[in-house]
Amino acid sequence: MKEERKALVVGVSGLSGSYAAQALKADGWHVTGLSRSAQPQGVVDGHIALDLMDSQAAEAARSEMAGITHVFICTWSMQASEAENVRVNKVMLENLFQALKQAPLHHVALVTGLKHYLGPFESYGDGKPYSPFLESQPRLPGLNFYYDQEDVVFAQAKSRGFQWTVHRPHSMIGYVLGNAMNMAVTLAVYASICKATGRPFVFPGSQAQYNAVADVTDARILAKQLIWAANTPEAANTAFNIANGDVFRWYWLWARIADYFDLDPAPYPGHPTLLEEQMKDAGPIWDDIVTRHGLKPNTISDLASFWHSDADLGREIECITDMRNSRVLGFSAYQGSLSSFTDVFDRLRKERIIPE
Repeated sequence: MKEERKALVVGVSGLSGSYAAQALKADGWHVTGLSRSAQPQGVVDGHIALDLMDSQAAEAARSEMAGITHVFICTWSMQASEAENVRVNKVMLENLFQALKQAPLHHVALVTGLKHYLGPFESYGDGKPYSPFLESQPRLPGLNFYYDQEDVVFAQAKSRGFQWTVHRPHSMIGYVLGNAMNMAVTLAVYASICKATGRPFVFPGSQAQYNAVADVTDARILAKQLIWAANTPEAANTAFNIANGDVFRWYWLWARIADYFDLDPAPYPGHPTLLEEQMKDAGPIWDDIVTRHGLKPNTISDLASFWHSDADLGREIECITDMRNSRVLGFSAYQGSLSSFTDVFDRLRKERIIPE
């Protein structure tokens, strides 16, 4: 029964975690959020401020997690190397499960991503991996912290008897500020600067991505899949890709994003023009835009993650995801990708983050 389902959303202040918490609350769950900093009121029923690298603090939080039945792990910590990614993110999950030692766990969901198929940032896309990405594909050789996160969950599930699911989104789209992986906010800042300065609104990525078929993952559809999997016994102990359900080509979507901002899409120059390079002098420009339009006083680094969007848009291979595992079990949710972006843009304008 739903009243017996007590969810812990780990990383509740992030993109996937905040949307998961909102969807769980709307579905009638009791939701506790966990993050390193304080959580704004109204999002969850309770909040635990905890740095999961602190084993003593995690042990001390055990009583606060004693009633948790379902866990949604929506966080990771980026480090300088994949070896450090493996070490840190593995320790975080080990400490989490120590804190949950008294909890009557029924289900644990782990959110990872397409680096499962593409490899870590230091060898991103090497070897030209097969696309569409199939949930049945074997792991890549070498270090990958997603694999170590999975292994911690699998071992805990085996020893404690709970069920697990793994969810692998593509590029995440949604409204949250200060998140390194949120392309929609980054592109909104870029478009706003192009409009203010007259710079060309040029697609910054590779020609392969500009012309290739692509998909993305709206944070809302990820949240729907997380709840569906927790409520569907047949979904237990399965890994799921998750994307919106439509496909597009970036040259088509780029023109429509340009239209939203009343810009002309620049002709593609035939090579990448990295956002990190284009925007390296944009801090003072953004500060001036904020002042002139009376926007909320966010710096450009508070909002935009140019390096991560460069990584996503600079791939030299086509990247689309196959959702066979959830589709055959009846998960049928769909989200149009254009509105994934424009809904975020609308809210950024409404919240006075970007100019009209």
